[in-house]
Amino acid sequence: MNGLYALKPWYADRLSGLRRALAARQVSPDTLTAAGVVCAAGAAAALAWLPAPLAALPVAVLLAGRLAFANLDGALARDTGRTTRRGALLNELGDRAADLLVIAGFLPLAPLWLVATAAFAAALPSWVSLAGAAAGAPRRNGGPVGKTERCLLAVVAAASGWAVPVLAVVAAGSAVTAAGRAVWVWRALGKPETAATAAAAAAIERVAARERGTTTEWDAASEMPVARVAEPAPPATRRRPSPSPAPSPLPPKPARGLPLDTGEVSGGITHTRPQSPADRGTQLRGTR
Repeated sequence: MNGLYALKPWYADRLSGLRRALAARQVSPDTLTAAGVVCAAGAAAALAWLPAPLAALPVAVLLAGRLAFANLDGALARDTGRTTRRGALLNELGDRAADLLVIAGFLPLAPLWLVATAAFAAALPSWVSLAGAAAGAPRRNGGPVGKTERCLLAVVAAASGWAVPVLAVVAAGSAVTAAGRAVWVWRALGKPETAATAAAAAAIERVAARERGTTTEWDAASEMPVARVAEPAPPATRRRPSPSPAPSPLPPKPARGLPLDTGEVSGGITHTRPQSPADRGTQLRGTR
């Protein structure tokens, strides 16, 4: 059950023109995050100080701005290529601060223990989603009482003055939402494809880091992955072919034209030697 979170794509499409205008003027996404926190603080002040019927309009307008800025900051960062880890941290801190500020507006209208309980319960769904994402599961949003529903309940309290019932619904609904997200994350982490998807994402990040000339290492001090500049690989050296061994010299051939004279027979082997001119003359004279 996604609740009003299912309307987020439609709402983001309505804000596309404003997003393009902000991108053209090079507005920082961090500025939009801060503007969302300011809108939440203004809504809390109107809820605390204005009477029930009169507080409805300013609270509704300011909380609508708070939701719009919460949608625009991340979308603007993606559109302009300014997504950073610090920006993601600031976005989460801004959302949590805005939620707590809106609930703090109930302090003059309800008992302190109920306000504290609602504030704690309102932080649980986001904490479960972030813990699941840190473990490798997809980020889970939506639920019976998410961020959008809490803003709507604050408008109901501003219009009717029913601060205590609204806080009770916020506390109980947020706890149910956190439990539902926890069950979903638990099942997602038990699926084999979740680990495979995380491994594939890590492999893609390593390839991208290699193309950027950086490597991702784990910093034990900060417990965060840190990009390191990769050392260039040494140039490949071509090995020279080893020289082939020189061919062994052939045994000398006997001189042509000199007949061989039979020598002594030793051990069944006849030793021959070339005849000299003197021997040939002696042989010729003996045959005449």
